Amino acid sequence: MAGLYFEEFVIGQEFHHEFSRTVTEMDNTMFSLLTQNPQPLHLDAHFAETTEFGQRLFNSLYTLGIMIGMSVYDTTLGTTIGNLGMTDVKFPKPVFHGDTLKAHTKIISKRLSKSRPTQGIVEFEHTATNQRGEVVASCRRTGLMHCKPKA
Repeated sequence: MAGLYFEEFVIGQEFHHEFSRTVTEMDNTMFSLLTQNPQPLHLDAHFAETTEFGQRLFNSLYTLGIMIGMSVYDTTLGTTIGNLGMTDVKFPKPVFHGDTLKAHTKIISKRLSKSRPTQGIVEFEHTATNQRGEVVASCRRTGLMHCKPKA
């Protein structure tokens, strides 16, 4: 597996994920419609032109999903049991069609599970930046991770 086991994470460890993703109008429209979000800021170009942004905004929940998804290969692919929660979700700058996103992850904390002796809890801090290096999203995510299998 490409993901890391609980013991392999180090507090303070940073990952600058290789994958980048240019987001498109189709991505935004499809995600908004699939999640039944009719917000005209995402779907209506003429409406969005009248806002302070002057154009449609990329759906923030999709931005969150892309940011976390980009982290999976380096951190949790095949070694996570599940997400326990997310906190401190922020979108300090808007994302627009054509922006290219990159993700970064820092390990904030970790501890062995008290009730599951072969598992541990890792707190990740994820950040997404656009092509100008501006932070467009961030969150803290707690994951339940497998410990290394005993030999």
